[in-house]
Amino acid sequence: MQISDSFELFEFLKVKKGYLKELRDPLWWPNSATFEVVVGAILTQQTKWQKVEKALDNLKKSNLLDLESLATCDTKLLATLIKPSGFYNTKAKRLKLLSNNILRDFGSFEVFQNEVDRDWLLAQKGLGKESSDSILCYACKREVLPVDNYTAKVVKKFGYEFEEYDELKEWCESGILNNLEKIWKIYGEEKPIDEIFARFHGKIVEYAKEEL
Repeated sequence: MQISDSFELFEFLKVKKGYLKELRDPLWWPNSATFEVVVGAILTQQTKWQKVEKALDNLKKSNLLDLESLATCDTKLLATLIKPSGFYNTKAKRLKLLSNNILRDFGSFEVFQNEVDRDWLLAQKGLGKESSDSILCYACKREVLPVDNYTAKVVKKFGYEFEEYDELKEWCESGILNNLEKIWKIYGEEKPIDEIFARFHGKIVEYAKEEL
C-alpha cells in the first residue's frame, strides 16, 4: 500500500485497521492531563510500558504521584519504588530535579500545564525531544504530535524515511493539519487538534506493536 501523506496513514489506521482498539484514555496515554504523564514520560525511557506501570503503581501506593510529594521525596526511596522501570537511580534523580524545577519556575502543575514551552522542557536534564513533546501533548494538551521509533518504523513501511526527529514530526503533523475537515468527517465531530494528534500517535504505536 502506498500513501501520500500522514492523513492517509491516519485513515488507514483508523478506518481500515480500527485503531484505537482499546480505549485506555480519551487521549490514549493513561491518566492524560495529569502530573502522572510527566513522571511516565521519564520512566518509559529505555524500557517497556508494562514495567513503567509497575513503577507508577508503586508511586501511587506510596502517595507520591503529585508534584509536591515527588519534589520532597527521599531520592533513595524514590529509586526503590521506580526500580521496575530500570535505570532507577538516574531516573529518580531526574524526576526529583524536574519536579523541583517545575515548582521553582511555575509554582504548581496547573500553571506548568498552561505556561511551559518546548524550550523549557528541552533545557531539563533527561528530557529529549520525544519526552518533551509527549509531555506537551499528553500532560498539557498542546497541539504537538510526538514521534518515536515506532513512528519511524511505520512510516518507513509506507515508503518514507527521515533523518531528523523534527522532520518526521513535521511530516506527521502537516498531513493532519491539511486535512482536518476530512478527519472531522471520519470522527463525526470537530475534535480538537491536540486530541487528534494524541490519538494518532496512539494508533501508530499500537499498530507498530501488533503488526511490525
